[in-house]
Amino acid sequence: MAATKSLSLSFLSLFVIALCFTSARATIIDITNKCNFTVWAAAVPGGGRQLNTNETWALEVASNTTGGRIWARTNCTFNATGVGQCQSGDCGGVLECQPNTTVTPPYTLAEYALDQYNGMDFYDISAVNGFNVPIKLSPVASGTRAINCTYDINNDCPSELKVAGGCKNPCTVFKTDQYCCTNSTTTCGPTDYSRFFKQRCPEIYTYPMDDATSTFSCQGSTNYTVIFCP
Repeated sequence: MAATKSLSLSFLSLFVIALCFTSARATIIDITNKCNFTVWAAAVPGGGRQLNTNETWALEVASNTTGGRIWARTNCTFNATGVGQCQSGDCGGVLECQPNTTVTPPYTLAEYALDQYNGMDFYDISAVNGFNVPIKLSPVASGTRAINCTYDINNDCPSELKVAGGCKNPCTVFKTDQYCCTNSTTTCGPTDYSRFFKQRCPEIYTYPMDDATSTFSCQGSTNYTVIFCP
C-alpha cells in the first residue's frame, strides 16, 4: 500500500507540474522603434525600456493577459535609478511603468486582451488619449489582420489640441461629456474632432464608444509585433 500511495503522489506531482508549465505559456510581443529618434517604450504589464532607432524589446506576457497596453514615450530623461520625466506618455515619472499609474497625454496606445471568449484575442489602437507617434500592431499568425495608424497626425493637429510632444484628444482638453462619453444615460457619438483622427487613421479608436470600426480579433495562441513609426 505504501508503495502504491507513493507512486500516486509522484504521478500527482508530475501532473501538477505539467499544468503549471501549460498555464505559464507566454505570448511574445516584439516592440520595435523605427522612428528616427529615441523612444521609451512603455508596457503594462511589462514596465518600460529605452529603444533607440531599430532596437527591439521582446516582451513576454502571460497568454491570458487582459487590459494589456503598450505605448511610446518621447523626450524622456531618467537618472540612474529610473526616475525622471517624459514630454509625452509619462507614467508617474518612472522608467518602469506600473499598473494603475496615471499616464500623461498625449500618447498613441496599442491595447490587447489575450485568450478571452472562445479563446479569442482582441486588440486595437487608440487615440482616445491623443497621439504622439505612429504605430502598427500585428498578430504574427497567418491569416490575421494587422492594424495601424501610420499618418503623422501631429503635423495636422488642430491648434486647440496641439501640445509639445503631440496632439491631444478633445476629451483631455475640454473634459465635457460630448467628447468624454462620461454620461451613461446618453449615446455618445463622433464629433468633428474624432472625425479628424478617423479620417487619417480609419482603424483606430477616436472616442470612447468607437467600438464598431476599431476592435479587432483573432484566434489566440499567437505572438504580436508593435512598431513605432512603421
